[in-house]
Formats: sequence, structure tokens, C-alpha cells
Amino acid sequence: MTTIYLFGSAAPPVFEVDTVIRDLQSRGVDVCLGLTPTAADWLREDLPVLEEMTGYPVRSRYKRPGRPDVWPKADVILFAPVTANSLSAWALCLTANFVVGVVAEGIGKGIPTVAMPCVNAAYSAHPQIDRSVQTLRAAGVTVLYGPGGFEPNQPGERRPYPWQMAVDAALAERPQA
Repeated sequence: MTTIYLFGSAAPPVFEVDTVIRDLQSRGVDVCLGLTPTAADWLREDLPVLEEMTGYPVRSRYKRPGRPDVWPKADVILFAPVTANSLSAWALCLTANFVVGVVAEGIGKGIPTVAMPCVNAAYSAHPQIDRSVQTLRAAGVTVLYGPGGFEPNQPGERRPYPWQMAVDAALAERPQA
């Protein structure tokens, strides 16, 4: 069975993560859910249900050194939604939080990784966003951003997040049996 680490930052689509978990599981995927600290706070009331759904603890913090890992090894990582903060921290290897640390290390471990940002047009105008996307793509990360991927909306505008695109891209990355 394929194991996907599903990671999310604090952007509105993170509230739909339960639907994404069910979709992945219906396709025979084992899902481990990791959240940035703010995303974990936003979903605090839902964490027990999400843990029951996946069969694993939802993680937002590093484990203590020497303690065993509670998750199986990842075959693929899907990081969506990725905020401007998480995107830039990852590209700069600023690993203060668990999720960013795992995806940064995942590059060196060669774990196939798909990321789909969720930034509005005001954030996307900042030059660091394009630099971060370029850095991650150069490191082998599939970043679904721009034409053919997530396209920024205007601040305050709500559009459906293209979850299916992210899920399909992650499933395409899984190792062939």
C-alpha cells in the first residue's frame, strides 16, 4: 500500500482535508496528516476525528529525538494548501515547524513531493513567491502553481481550491509496484 503524507498550512482549503483523506483512502492510499501549528489550531476540534479516519496521530510538532516514529515511511508527500509563509520557509530551508522540516528533508531523501500553493494575488506579487517556486521546482518538487496549477485569486475572493489536481498529481508520483 502507498503511504502519502498529506500536509497542510493555514489557508481556507485546509478545512476540506477530511474530504481529501477520504478520496485518497478510496484509492487504496494510507494517509498520514501533518499540519502547520496554525492549521492544527484551526482544526483543533476536528483532530480526534481526523486521527480516527487515518489511524495515525495528526502531527504538527517534531517528535523528541530517540523516540520511535508513529508514522510509516512516506512514498509520496502532498503539501496542500501551502501558504506564502510555508512556501518561502521551505524554499529557504527554515525548518522551525514539523511540516516544513519534513518536506525540506524529503528533498534530500528523494521522496516524490507535490505542492500546491494557496496564495492570493497580493502575496503572489511579492518577488519571493516566484523565487520560492523556482527553487523548489529546481530541487525536484512538483509545484502546481501558475497556468495549469493553482492561480491566485484576489484578496478576499473565494474560489474552489483545485484539490483534485493536487491529488491526481500526488497519485501519479507514487512508486509503481
